[in-house]
Amino acid sequence: MTLTRLIATFIGSGYLKPASGTWGTLAALPVAWALATLGGAGLFTLATAAVFALGWWATAAETAGKADHDPSEIVIDEVAGVWIALMPVIWGATMRGVDLMALYPGWIAAFLLFRLFDIWKPGPIGWADRRGDALGVMLDDVIAGVFAAIGTIALAALAHGVLM
Repeated sequence: MTLTRLIATFIGSGYLKPASGTWGTLAALPVAWALATLGGAGLFTLATAAVFALGWWATAAETAGKADHDPSEIVIDEVAGVWIALMPVIWGATMRGVDLMALYPGWIAAFLLFRLFDIWKPGPIGWADRRGDALGVMLDDVIAGVFAAIGTIALAALAHGVLM
């Protein structure tokens, strides 16, 4: 397996069926936890940026000259997207000095909202997906991750009575 294939499929998780995007998203969760546990929110944020850059590069290499610009086994975009969705949870735990898993409802909300927006593709998410290039493959999930992060923040605010 080539390096670009290893990155694009997130160490092969993209080959799991059915719903390889969901499997890739699930595979990203324990890695996110490990990064945040080992290096805090700062390392997690740097890793997210690195995953985006490496994912863009690997996706471009893996789809070059092929008709399918977004094959189902490429899930590195899901990794970048769900990690963005998890940013409020990981930064929130860090700022409050609590264990990452104490905010487990946030992990669940980020995962579910990210999958919802990634599948539904409203507005700018659909626009990015229709670009038909490696950047579009990455951007639709980045935007879905931003939407999911905002939704996760809103749900946390509701759960903690901020909006009541």
